[in-house]
Amino acid sequence: QVQLVESGGGSVQAGGSLKLSCVASGYFPTTCGMGWYRQAPGKERELVSRISANGTTSYAEFVEGRFTISRDRASNTLYLQLTSLKTDDTAVYYCAAERFTGSEPRCAWTYWGRGTQVTVSS
Repeated sequence: QVQLVESGGGSVQAGGSLKLSCVASGYFPTTCGMGWYRQAPGKERELVSRISANGTTSYAEFVEGRFTISRDRASNTLYLQLTSLKTDDTAVYYCAAERFTGSEPRCAWTYWGRGTQVTVSS
């Protein structure tokens, strides 16, 4: 059974930093990727960043170089370093993992953590 458990959220002032962590159990990404989504109040959940099984990273345009996704295979932990935070970054951040489908698309976002709240004040 796959479990994703996030931590590291909190309240910071604009311009501050946080580092989110996600410990994965029962999941070993050999084909598909992992990533971070976020959902702000009244808005749809949106992809923030993804890291593929081979380590290739991608980011949403709104990140603008401020966030960094990384992964420690030894501890099976996914990270998201948040810097230069803005009030618009306030949201619940979710760790997510893809499952290999065997068809197109090859990978689908399937597993989700419960989320960690990030609140940025001005």
